[in-house]
Amino acid sequence: MPVAFAPMTAHLDSDDQVRRERLLVERLRAGDERAFVELVEAHTPMMLRVARGYVANHETAEEVVQETWIALVKGVDKFEGRSSLRTWLFRVLVNIAKTRGVRDHNVAVAERAPYPAGASVDPTLFRTEDDPWPRHWVTPPPAWLPTPEGSVLEAEMRDITRRELERLPEQQRQVVALRDVLGFDAQEVCTLLSLTPANQRVLLHRGRTRIRASLADYLGVHS
Repeated sequence: MPVAFAPMTAHLDSDDQVRRERLLVERLRAGDERAFVELVEAHTPMMLRVARGYVANHETAEEVVQETWIALVKGVDKFEGRSSLRTWLFRVLVNIAKTRGVRDHNVAVAERAPYPAGASVDPTLFRTEDDPWPRHWVTPPPAWLPTPEGSVLEAEMRDITRRELERLPEQQRQVVALRDVLGFDAQEVCTLLSLTPANQRVLLHRGRTRIRASLADYLGVHS
């Protein structure tokens, strides 16, 4: 089924995820350089986006990410597996970014004025959270059918989604990216970004709505 705006992460069986992560941690502890490179390539782009929400510029965000990777190398032997390695990694990142942001007198994202809700789109066009395919189109646009033209349009939709994600206010972008790109659950996002459940829901709804509205406008989809 074509994706409207759903997590881009693979849906692995939970036991399989645990096994893969355990193996990855073992490789890191053994000094497997390739395991470290895999982590860096997988997570650095999103780490930069998250860090940028707390510090004044891109260069400082890069320094925060570098410090986080150093912390991983130094601390992987102490990782106890109480949370996923990814959650642990981003928690370290946010803590470093917050500290650096305060030190640089940068205004934390959580303290910035809320961004207006902006564009809207008919929610009935998308499946609900309790659906087996949450956040997918209820009826996929005809151009998304499995044809060469549909494949081209789907690629265009992904480009639009990425562009609109980058245009969101920092806090909305962080929440949407963590939830819908990386597949973090709501509690993980609340913990990482120091948000209340209500704030997390509002930010997620506003961010998703803006992206969906852009997709609907592009496709000419109306309620």
